[in-house]
Amino acid sequence: MALASALVSVMIDAVRKTARPMLRDFGEVAQLQVSRKGPGDFVTAADIKAEDTLFELLMKARPGYGFLGEERGMVEGTDKSHTWIVDPIDGTTNFMHAMPHFAITVGLQRFAPDGSSEIVAGVTYNPITNEMFWAEKGKGCYLNDQRIRVAGRRDLSESLISTGLPFIGKTGHAQTIKDIHAIGQRTA
Repeated sequence: MALASALVSVMIDAVRKTARPMLRDFGEVAQLQVSRKGPGDFVTAADIKAEDTLFELLMKARPGYGFLGEERGMVEGTDKSHTWIVDPIDGTTNFMHAMPHFAITVGLQRFAPDGSSEIVAGVTYNPITNEMFWAEKGKGCYLNDQRIRVAGRRDLSESLISTGLPFIGKTGHAQTIKDIHAIGQRTA
């Protein structure tokens, strides 16, 4: 069993607390307040509530960090070397249709003095299945405190690949379809 660092523990605590009201909202399709941001791009009242909760909890734990949220955008912090990156409901369309394939996602980006940056920690939590994925630079990746690894396959034809497609009308949709078709042709 892995022991998460203080940083990852803050992230895990924040997503678990954010999930509680989300679980009550899940499946209440008729009562969801939904707005359209663009083609196939929606935001629900649950997205906004979840992001507000994450903002409050993460900023309380690390007050100087910046915050980049899907709904509120960038909030500069006094600590210019750290920024939380948040998608309050990654899979809003699934959530809106009561499909249990969505997650709360939080990452931490660290900036070096030379201007370069890297993601140093991340948490993805599906509250319906209670699957908590987390990783921290140099410490590996975990699912519910059990270490997970990438399979040692070398031949793509022996692999299982899963992806989400950008919605029709969104940037990248046509290219993604072409890329998937090309991969299929190479492995057939």
